[in-house]
Amino acid sequence: MKITKIALTAAALIATSWSAFAADISGAGATFPYPIYAKWADAYKKETNIGLNYQSIGSGGGIKQIKAKTVTFGASDAPLPGKELDDAGLAQFPMVMGGIVPVVNLDGVKPGDLVIDGPTLAKIYLGDIKKWDDPAIAKLNPGVKLPSNAIALVHRSDGSGTTYNFTYYLSDVSPEWKTKVGTNTAVQWPAGIGAKGNEGVANNVGQTKGSIGYVEYAYAKQNKLTFTKMVNKAGKTVSPTAEAFQAAAANADWKSQPGYGVILANQPGDASWPMTAATWILVYKQPSDAAATGEALKFFAWSYAKGQNMAKELDYVPMPANVVTDIEKTWTSEIKDSSGKPIFSLTH
Repeated sequence: MKITKIALTAAALIATSWSAFAADISGAGATFPYPIYAKWADAYKKETNIGLNYQSIGSGGGIKQIKAKTVTFGASDAPLPGKELDDAGLAQFPMVMGGIVPVVNLDGVKPGDLVIDGPTLAKIYLGDIKKWDDPAIAKLNPGVKLPSNAIALVHRSDGSGTTYNFTYYLSDVSPEWKTKVGTNTAVQWPAGIGAKGNEGVANNVGQTKGSIGYVEYAYAKQNKLTFTKMVNKAGKTVSPTAEAFQAAAANADWKSQPGYGVILANQPGDASWPMTAATWILVYKQPSDAAATGEALKFFAWSYAKGQNMAKELDYVPMPANVVTDIEKTWTSEIKDSSGKPIFSLTH
């Protein structure tokens, strides 16, 4: 009997290869927050015996799955605009914030050795800067020995909120990027090769000499990738740290956009990391399975309340307490069962 149980468990884990948790709460989407969602889910399962089956498939996939009603919640790093939320009957709220970092694979270059600014990064991804010893890169890095190798560009191949935030930033700092490529979850890349998910980009950069990519900072740390420093809007050179991500988020007016859809790229401030981003959850305002959505909201409330230190350990930035209070009030006023009764109680 024990062997049968082990075999069934193994089969279940293979079937849900993106997650090692029981399929009690189902979600899909952004790869950006996957490391912290996995950590929260593991702790929540131990405390409540309720698991999470989260498919880390990219923001585009998460939006498609929640709209198709194949999961209880979708997750996206690109916020949906108000009209799209209203048309679909969806509520949207941010769960956590983090930083997107350029990562490189260059012999002799350690994490933080290389400095890059927005206009130069845009020129690299436009294919205008083709070699590592280009004068624009050399000017930013007078003390670094740069090889004359060609730059191997790595970008996302899937619909990605990380790409949305990355291209939003490049559009903000480069008029040429804004005109030629623009901002979206998927764009016509002028150059480079595509990889699926933050996982795919991290793996590709890790295996390819002379490469550059962009990933959420937790992936850079977990994969021991060489991240760069960046020059921010204030002209200061900053390192990717939780403090720098927090500085970028400090002045965010979360109520200024429907569904708290505030973009944190290229924020002012001497300490701000220029590619800071939030990640959002999407649930139906009147879900077909109110009980499942209720369980998901309990998990999110637990994560807000008890998951802050876990988030900080992975260099994510927890949502401010006043914003969490406002979000939970929104749940009680917007998310209801078929009889009009709120699914979530503030007394939870």
